[in-house]
Amino acid sequence: MIKKAVLIVVLLTVHLTPVFSQNREPVLRQDVPLDSIRLSDPFILADKNTSTYYMTGTGGMLWKSKDLKKWTGPFKVTRTDPGSWMGPNPMIWAAELHQYKDKYYYFATFTNRAVKIDTVGENIIERRASHVLVSDQPEGPYVPMKDPTYLPADKPTLDGTLWVEKDGKPYMVYCYEWLQNLNGTIEKIELKPDLSGSVGEGKLLFRASESPWSRENGGTGPNKVTDGPYLFRTGTGRLAMLWTSWIGDVYTQGIAYSKSGTLDGPWLHEKEPITPPNFGHGMLFRTLNGNWLMSLHSHKSTNGRTHRVPHLFEVDFSGDKLVVGKPYLP
Repeated sequence: MIKKAVLIVVLLTVHLTPVFSQNREPVLRQDVPLDSIRLSDPFILADKNTSTYYMTGTGGMLWKSKDLKKWTGPFKVTRTDPGSWMGPNPMIWAAELHQYKDKYYYFATFTNRAVKIDTVGENIIERRASHVLVSDQPEGPYVPMKDPTYLPADKPTLDGTLWVEKDGKPYMVYCYEWLQNLNGTIEKIELKPDLSGSVGEGKLLFRASESPWSRENGGTGPNKVTDGPYLFRTGTGRLAMLWTSWIGDVYTQGIAYSKSGTLDGPWLHEKEPITPPNFGHGMLFRTLNGNWLMSLHSHKSTNGRTHRVPHLFEVDFSGDKLVVGKPYLP
């Protein structure tokens, strides 16, 4: 299974590196339907200040819409430092936009393929980490802040997201990648009040193997992948986390709930996935009309090529749990 997983990672990297690169000059398109956009890990910010939806994800580009129906983009919005650990042309995965206090923050995974930090079995580990950029407006440009690193340089981390605890302290919740530890984790690290750097060290929240639903091919054991954490509170105040893994070769969205109501858990995993098969990396946003939706991407392989397209689902979490409804068609 490890050999197969490594082969998948290599093939995806070779075929999709141009898509992930921020230096690819985008060709602007207008009035594009959502299901005509090729995008992994879609994250949507509904910005009341501009009455506009902003969508980003893997690739480091930005799409804009006034109604969720027609989108304009992609726009290049990041300005990373070529002299930093990221190098001159980092790959960008799973970008998120968060409005926090009076600024906008860009949480994303950056990979410098020219730097190798470790080799574990057949896994060659590249320099990869979650990082945060900042802008005064949702359209960017997003630029680096004070700290050159947020997470350890000798660990591959990804899919960082923002969460603010009830005491007002901000945290990055992220994945420590299975390629190195062979049992992916989701962890937290405290951030400075202005999100310009991290405080202390990361702390384990749970491991991939703790999930009752994610399994390797044949169901012989737990899957090793943790992907795409996103946090929210239900209507009753219960802390919940969306996260994604695999059931065999099926990309799958699950959910866990914190027994303590804080990031420290313990985290109780639902026994079954919450969306149809081959959907994942979900997040929730409130539309400008006040309705809650889930944004995530479909994952379909055809003739050896993987197609990932953003989708929206209706959701209800007014009670104690998240209930995913029918697909939303704007």
